[in-house]
Amino acid sequence: MARDPGADRLVIRNVEFIGGMAEKEGWRPDSSLPEIAFAGRSNVGKSSLLNTLVRRKSFARVSRTPGRTREINFFRVNNAFVLVDLPGYGYARISKGQKAEWRPLIESYLRRTSQLRGIVLLLDIRREPSDDDRAMLDFLAEMEVPTIVALTKSDKLSKKAASERAAEIARALSLDSEQVILFSSHSGDGRAELLEAIIDLAEAGPGAGSS
Repeated sequence: MARDPGADRLVIRNVEFIGGMAEKEGWRPDSSLPEIAFAGRSNVGKSSLLNTLVRRKSFARVSRTPGRTREINFFRVNNAFVLVDLPGYGYARISKGQKAEWRPLIESYLRRTSQLRGIVLLLDIRREPSDDDRAMLDFLAEMEVPTIVALTKSDKLSKKAASERAAEIARALSLDSEQVILFSSHSGDGRAELLEAIIDLAEAGPGAGSS
């Protein structure tokens, strides 16, 4: 049987937690590896997506209470690139004080890192993009950071409805269809496509998003 030459790129052999950045001018890993960051609302399913992506059940803790992540967490993958888990935003029960702390933390990371190669922004396919989602997209456009939009919980809709919904969201946010990936942590649909896109970003070399 012929071997898929691209298959090895999608095998996650090693995942290592490097540490967490808790303050905007605080510690962050001194790494020469490219970084791919993940952002989204607190209840969008980011932990579940990350667990599915690297096929580690406890890689990113899945909490029943959205908004508990307080730090930016860094994970080295295959000693080839770093996945960066940004705190969730937009959870209604989070205090204004906590929101005031998190936004500078996220913005400081995005502005300071020279290793950032791209962002995966998660949106719930069943929901309308929020003002926070649009603000994040605007900020990423301002920073010229390559962005992939992962539409989570796609298994909640039929394949036809999910495809139509993806097209609607792309139009509403002025995104190219190639930027939008349907993803289901339940079925694993979209995992290979998203991981391939992440590896492509990581291997693209420095450019947009560097500061």
